[in-house]
Amino acid sequence: MRRQICWEEKFEDGLKREIRVSFPGGNKIRWQFKSSDRLEWDYNSIPTVEDWSALLLRAEGRYNRRRMPFRDLELVRKGHAEASSD
Repeated sequence: MRRQICWEEKFEDGLKREIRVSFPGGNKIRWQFKSSDRLEWDYNSIPTVEDWSALLLRAEGRYNRRRMPFRDLELVRKGHAEASSD
């Protein structure tokens, strides 16, 4: 499996949310979410527009440093555009 893109968000109430995104192939993006108050990873939540924006920012940075293939960047851009239009 190719390298994941991971980041953490902190909320005002003190909770943290870790987000992992991987590209398993077949033009798919796999999202994983974990809150600091839960033990299990959540694979079924739908990412928000803010999640897509954060992923796009990180993906463009990786692509510019030649650490991400262009096809994965295009997949992220497509997902971001679809999420923004809803």
